[in-house]
Amino acid sequence: MDKEKARKIVREAYGKIVEGQDCCCGDISCGSDTADFAKSIGYSEEELQVIPEESNLALSCGNPTALANLGNNEIVLDLGSGAGFDCFLAAAKVGPQGKVIGVDMTPEMLEKARANAKKSGVENVEFRLGEIENIPVADSAVDVVISNCVINLSADKPRVFQEIYRVLKPGGRVAVSDIALLKELPRKTRESIEAYVGCVGGALTVDALQKTAETSGLHDVTISVKGSSACICFDTKDPIGRAILDSLGENESLDDYVVSVFVEGFK
Repeated sequence: MDKEKARKIVREAYGKIVEGQDCCCGDISCGSDTADFAKSIGYSEEELQVIPEESNLALSCGNPTALANLGNNEIVLDLGSGAGFDCFLAAAKVGPQGKVIGVDMTPEMLEKARANAKKSGVENVEFRLGEIENIPVADSAVDVVISNCVINLSADKPRVFQEIYRVLKPGGRVAVSDIALLKELPRKTRESIEAYVGCVGGALTVDALQKTAETSGLHDVTISVKGSSACICFDTKDPIGRAILDSLGENESLDDYVVSVFVEGFK
């Protein structure tokens, strides 16, 4: 898929999700059971209590803020920040002297995130319009880069990791939750727009993801497989999920191909 076409498709799809015109993950991101879904992938009840409920669109595949072990006064960058879910959680963890920068290329998501920040009175969060392949952040400016089920959507993943390396301070770290493949997807799935938007079609294999991160200059890169693709809730009510399932071979399951992973590394 052409890079610009991929960006356009993703931007439009996630704009519709935040406006409630479309769903991702079955009925979950349409407003029901978002808290239960978040807890099922690693968020605690206590964490969910300190963030705006409206920021949880059930678009996550793990809890990168827990992986990052955030501390007071740190500067955190969230790539593909959406409605601000992980940003608000990170903001609580770094304290008033810390700062969180959320970057997203979807104007509707940014509008939602900024409204959530204003409504909740969170002042140590800033949301910027931009692409994760060209991050609107200065060189060596942040302590930690987090991301949640977003890098798989990029059509230029080497560039994303190069940008992550650029914006990190020396000694800074990466804590990413994402989707990866155990083996190459069937051609029909790889060519499916629905599979791309659904965080499957654009994912790298675990080995390729590790190599891509290491090639950027990051060191001590580790990828931990968390388990099956539980974050992707495909059922007959979800047109994206239905299309992906239909693209698989007979007697095949998405779990034969797709896993949730944590990616860690240092500059």
